Amino acid sequence: MSINKKLDVAVIGAGFAGIGAGIKLKQEGIESFKIFERSNDVGGTWRDNNYPGCACDIPSNLYSYSFEPNPEWSRAFSPHNEIHDYLKHCVSKYNITAYIQFSTEIQKIFFDVPNGHWVITDTNEKIYLARTIISASGPLNQPLYPKIKGINSFKGESFHSLYWNHSYDLTGKKIAIIGTGASAIQFIPEVAKEAAKLTVFQRTAAWIEPKLDRENSEQTKKRFRRFPSYQKFWRELIYWFLEHRGRAQYAPNKIRTKRKADALKFIEESIPDLKLRKKLTPNYEIGCKRILLSSNYYPALNKKHVSLVTDAISEVTKKGIIDNTGKLHEVDAIIYGTGFYTTTYKHLYEVKGINNQSLFDKWNKEGGEAYYGMTVNGFPNFVLMVGPNTGLGHNSIVHMMESQLNYIMSYLKYLNKNPNSYLNVKESIQKEFNKKIQEQLKTMIWSDGGCDSYYLKDSNGKNTSIWPGSTMSYRKQTKRINKTDYDIVSIETTKKELI
Repeated sequence: MSINKKLDVAVIGAGFAGIGAGIKLKQEGIESFKIFERSNDVGGTWRDNNYPGCACDIPSNLYSYSFEPNPEWSRAFSPHNEIHDYLKHCVSKYNITAYIQFSTEIQKIFFDVPNGHWVITDTNEKIYLARTIISASGPLNQPLYPKIKGINSFKGESFHSLYWNHSYDLTGKKIAIIGTGASAIQFIPEVAKEAAKLTVFQRTAAWIEPKLDRENSEQTKKRFRRFPSYQKFWRELIYWFLEHRGRAQYAPNKIRTKRKADALKFIEESIPDLKLRKKLTPNYEIGCKRILLSSNYYPALNKKHVSLVTDAISEVTKKGIIDNTGKLHEVDAIIYGTGFYTTTYKHLYEVKGINNQSLFDKWNKEGGEAYYGMTVNGFPNFVLMVGPNTGLGHNSIVHMMESQLNYIMSYLKYLNKNPNSYLNVKESIQKEFNKKIQEQLKTMIWSDGGCDSYYLKDSNGKNTSIWPGSTMSYRKQTKRINKTDYDIVSIETTKKELI
């Protein structure tokens, strides 16, 4: 067993959050840090998701770091490969490559109380020590497969959108797609171009709005290059438009009414077949589930060789899929567009804090809970990015990440002023905070919109995913650490050796 030199900060994950953390740490003059990345490349979700049609559904000018605008975006909504390239560019420009340790998957971490530091073990049983951990492993990286009888009995090709088999030729094949969520509505139109027959299995209709995508002309790029303030203007304009439109999720209002009317009109204008239109019209309030953006999904479903099945799946057999009417849909391949684990944490590394308590065991039972989604009582010097109740239904998550980085840097400055100690958020502060936001969420669209939202923990009403307010309110509240929210605990003078 080899124990590495103690780090000031260990960052887990090299996606948007982890790269942003690395850049900020370096800018703050903190050199003793390392970013652990399980893959051999950076990029997180934008490295892993590369299915046909994969792109961002937040405009490119906003889905990027505020301190590093990119004038080279080819479209209003960036394709996945450009976002991946952008993140690699940021790593290179800010010179943090040397701080990233690739091909290192973290297996478990525990807080060594007497020594006041975290002990990190990777899957190769190598051990690292760190005073502070920034968990930037992301919430959407473990594919969720539906619980269907016989799912492993199919003899044809099958894969989840996260593990897209690009070597499989879809041309002339009979393809089944299970799921119609955010990923599926991007790749369904692409599969429809190749397949001889495409059968789409929909459990719940989604509210869909047109995706106002367009190519960025060379003239636009030149303007962005020459006048950074011009691109910043567009970033601000998009941000405030999305903030304003997001008010539809707080309470019934004119914004929600207008969005619903426009979405219904979009279905009516896009789907001439009345039976198909009925299948595609949601029976819950707009915004209760994630509102999707697409201008080519409805046209794909209108094609003669594409069919939409809303009958539940009864069983998967070696030849295909049987729906609950008893009909067998024989297919050559099944593609799962069924999303990711969102409110459970079984797929992440083990985290054990004070008194050997397991963070994710507790969260899997009771639902994720943290202070501003970042710190947790009993897990000192451990900070999460995009933790519980910091997700969004209306704006760019990168904005939330940058707010969290402001807070984390303030946290680290305060911690460094208190050597031989650790910070533990007060239990009363954490409980009061979460009680307040759950009360707010109960009156919002995800709880009263008439749907079974994946934002809710096991659909039991506790929303562990969404921030119940504007992103600006979050930024103001997380501008800096409130010192009275934390206990400063002195490290015992008697050190215990690692076992």
